Amino acid sequence: MHDIDPDDSLSIGEVAARTGVAKSALHYYEQLGLISAERTLGNQRRYARHMVRRISLIVVAKRLGIPLTDVEEAFRTLPHDRRPSTSDWRKVSTTWRATLEQRRLQIERLERELNGCIGCGCLSMKSCSLLNPEDTLAEEGPGPHRI
Repeated sequence: MHDIDPDDSLSIGEVAARTGVAKSALHYYEQLGLISAERTLGNQRRYARHMVRRISLIVVAKRLGIPLTDVEEAFRTLPHDRRPSTSDWRKVSTTWRATLEQRRLQIERLERELNGCIGCGCLSMKSCSLLNPEDTLAEEGPGPHRI
């Protein structure tokens, strides 16, 4: 049986197969600085095994609709040159928790505004702060102006 050394590196094909992420996406994530690879003498990419965790988190973030810029911000403190420690991952978790909480509050506010708008039935959008801030459409007279 082959023992897996956590310091072994993986080819781009192995990482793509392991994570389900296309090679082109891995190249893109590398360009963005989200992941990194070393180059062999033959100029082939070799990824440290700990990059698989980063890539998996990127996949989860994409499923949740989290922009890659937010992932980049969360990963900013993670080292590329060594396997991140528990403390390193805790920092990422704290950053990400704050980002997710902010997104949750924004979604709840949007839901309240949309429910109020849909439920009010004022086709002139008189009181709709979402689509008619400060009632600017009132100057065009009564009735639906955006429909």
